[in-house]
Amino acid sequence: MSEIIRVGMADMKSAHAGKRLRTTGLGSCVGIIIYDEKTSSAVMAHIMLPDSQNTSAPVKRAKFADTAIEDMINYFLGQRIPKHRLRAKIAGGAQMFSFSNSDTFRIGPRNTEAVKQLLSDASIRIVFEDTGGTSGRTIEFNPEDQRLEIRTVHKGVVTA
Repeated sequence: MSEIIRVGMADMKSAHAGKRLRTTGLGSCVGIIIYDEKTSSAVMAHIMLPDSQNTSAPVKRAKFADTAIEDMINYFLGQRIPKHRLRAKIAGGAQMFSFSNSDTFRIGPRNTEAVKQLLSDASIRIVFEDTGGTSGRTIEFNPEDQRLEIRTVHKGVVTA
């Protein structure tokens, strides 16, 4: 059994073959996995908000989609892995607050939209996504075979 590296909220970690990345508690948050098949390396981030633009205090960069994705890409570039080889899988972004149509409470959909746009802008193809709905998720990614396991509350397990 391979070692599991836990990725907390507003956190980002990397792994190679022989290790797996796991994050829990994806409600409105989005779990982003960017990986390179050739080197069996991956980075997972558990983002909480779409962007860091309206934040004045020092922040944990993995909390925001814009800064987390920038750091994830830079990790691979620092390993001399060309950006054109990178692929992504995403999960989460649930609409956890059904009592309001206000944009303020559309955190999950806003997170998902931001992640998809930022990855598109970086020319990183999303090869799988399990986003939306109203249920929380736990995800686990294996860099060796690029399999993502998604456990959704009251819905079971999907592997992609």
